[in-house]
Amino acid sequence: MPNWLYIVLIVLAVYIVISILLYYFQDYFLFKPERLPKEFKFYYDNQVVEEYNLETRDGAVINGLHFRTKRPKGVVLYLKGNSKSIKGWGKFAVDFTRHSYDVIMVDYRGFGKSIGKRSQKAIKHDLQYVYNKIRERVPEKFIILYGRSLGSGFATKLASMNHPKMLILDAPYYSLAKVTGRYMPFMPLSIILKYPMPTYKWLKYVNCPIHIIHGTDDKLIPFKSSVKLSEIKPKQTRLYPIIGGGHKNMNTFESYHKALTEIIIGEEREIDLSTTSIGVKHSYKK
Repeated sequence: MPNWLYIVLIVLAVYIVISILLYYFQDYFLFKPERLPKEFKFYYDNQVVEEYNLETRDGAVINGLHFRTKRPKGVVLYLKGNSKSIKGWGKFAVDFTRHSYDVIMVDYRGFGKSIGKRSQKAIKHDLQYVYNKIRERVPEKFIILYGRSLGSGFATKLASMNHPKMLILDAPYYSLAKVTGRYMPFMPLSIILKYPMPTYKWLKYVNCPIHIIHGTDDKLIPFKSSVKLSEIKPKQTRLYPIIGGGHKNMNTFESYHKALTEIIIGEEREIDLSTTSIGVKHSYKK
């Protein structure tokens, strides 16, 4: 056997092995869950919150929080990113309750207290189930879908299949395949990726107003991904650049809170930053 052919076969074998490993272990790279014991108690200063559990048809349990306001104008279904649990993400609820919107947050399968075998299809079904539960009590014209990072794809999918008041995307990706492709350009991601999350495809079927917020210095999901998304349905989409914002620090920028306030109440308004999530700490056991 010629040496060059031997080298090619070795390279091919290594390539196949790496592809197989990526297929079976990609959940460990994509998701950074925080598990919580059943007895964990959620608590947030100056917030009224209720915990709930929903059991799905395949036996999974989806754990969530309902942040309540006295006279709600509507409800925000907040879909979080790929790390931790709603224990920490709950601090962002104040950015909506301060505008008199209730907030629903859920942990995906394998996060927090939620249990069940995770897949893109399963998570989509879980979130539609949650959405259905919300619209049993709240007309869709009062439901806002908010998707942050990983959650932006799921929020877009939900909006494409339903009729919410609006869709807000925070640091969204054009597709998850595009994001991972930046780090593994030579791998056959279209074949092995279990979570392709083609936000750009789902966005074409969204009929409500679309608002996109993205930091210009985001190193994980480039700002240009939001620019491309905003061009899909330009007549109903508005892009809010947060100058200097990164991927994990947007809520520390006044411009972020001004943009969010304008989106929710429909006009620009001066804000008191002390009432936002800037100074809110994570929850803890009381």
